[in-house]
Amino acid sequence: MHPSVDDPVVSAASESVGGPVGEHAGRHPWWTPVRVVLALMAICFALGMLQKQPCYQDSWQDGEKRYSAMCYSDLPYLYTGRGFAELYWPYSDDPQVRRRYETMEYPVGIAYFAWGAAWMTHWVAGAPDVGERAAMPRDSLFGRPEVAKEVRLYVAVSAVLMGLCALLAAWFLTGVNPRRPWDAAAFALSPALVVSGLVNWDLIAVALVAGALWAWARDKPVLTGVMIGLGTATKLYPLFLLGGVLIICIRRKDAAAFAKVLAAAALSWLLANAPAYLSSKEQWKVFWHFNSERGADLGSIWLVAQQWTEKTIEHDTINKASWAFFIGWCVVGLAVCLAAPKTPRLAQIGFLVVAGFLLVNKVYSPQYVLWLLPLAVLARPRWRDLLIWQAGELFYFACVWWYLGGWLAPSSGTESGFYWIAVLVRIVCELWLVGVVVRDILRPSYDVVDRENLPTASPLPVAST
Repeated sequence: MHPSVDDPVVSAASESVGGPVGEHAGRHPWWTPVRVVLALMAICFALGMLQKQPCYQDSWQDGEKRYSAMCYSDLPYLYTGRGFAELYWPYSDDPQVRRRYETMEYPVGIAYFAWGAAWMTHWVAGAPDVGERAAMPRDSLFGRPEVAKEVRLYVAVSAVLMGLCALLAAWFLTGVNPRRPWDAAAFALSPALVVSGLVNWDLIAVALVAGALWAWARDKPVLTGVMIGLGTATKLYPLFLLGGVLIICIRRKDAAAFAKVLAAAALSWLLANAPAYLSSKEQWKVFWHFNSERGADLGSIWLVAQQWTEKTIEHDTINKASWAFFIGWCVVGLAVCLAAPKTPRLAQIGFLVVAGFLLVNKVYSPQYVLWLLPLAVLARPRWRDLLIWQAGELFYFACVWWYLGGWLAPSSGTESGFYWIAVLVRIVCELWLVGVVVRDILRPSYDVVDRENLPTASPLPVAST
């Protein structure tokens, strides 16, 4: 169904261009819904690149501008901070390399991607002499003119590659429900994606999650498992999709399908991790130690509690409490899904599980909204609810940079209560969307995707009569 007819927000917005599509609208020979969504995705991602322009111009050298212009990105700093400017393998166990550089604190998929983008950067830059750099102090590299030029190039190369990931994710999402390809437009036009798409490398995992949703909708359990396994090797959260697959298979009494997904996921994860593990077991374990020993960090409810009470919360306490909450959340979610009149969709279950994980995670970086985005647009394809949720995310996005820039600190010198409000507003908006998705599961008549006699999607019209 065309969104100008199906969605009240889109219908109201369409009044400025002639109103909702008419019942006799013609077909366009080339502009299919999929191509329109991909074009919108390209425009949206280009706006995201433009949003980083203030920092790009000075190679992220201005420490204040990255917060005032909200154009911060991890990419330029890790290019010199993790040895990519010298093309070191992220999992090298060479003592000299490890004394000079910290190990990448991300899963292997991101480490491989970042290293590959560095190789491409050096190739485009004309193969600079990395041996000469090894003799320089590491801390001086970022400020050197030739390296600063490479930093900009590295961000550009990474942006092009992640733009392809975004396009791939949008393409996957258009095919999850062939009757509703327009639902993917909410992903392609996401304001949260515009501002946070280039903060880190999370779009790689987003594309793999979208691929898992597509493969599952196409009844391809092995491919679903491969996507989940590779996604988990890139970011941990795609692992939680296995819970959704399990619930669906329990309701369908299809143990064989779950076994295929699980086996494919485990094998692909092992194969993806093998090069890093075989290079250096100790460097491979850094990601796991880093997350286990991390304390309350930006954006988390734990940081709010710690600053408000002025008492340090030990990381062991946070680990135990977070996992206790998450396990309880999953048990309640399981009960809801088993009690539902109809089998919930994978996007609905996946959204609820990942949302529960993020609510009590030890850190909530601004780009973590991307984890939920492909799941949310398919779990609740309604612009009103998606915009309410993303409004909270955008408010938090602005406040976290103001907080880091020191502009939210009160004159008394105490912790910023306004930043705490931003964290709570984000959580409330996320819970709003959680509540709506739970309602759709328990009362399928509210779920626009599962309504009876759903008509096929209309192509982009050229005229309306």
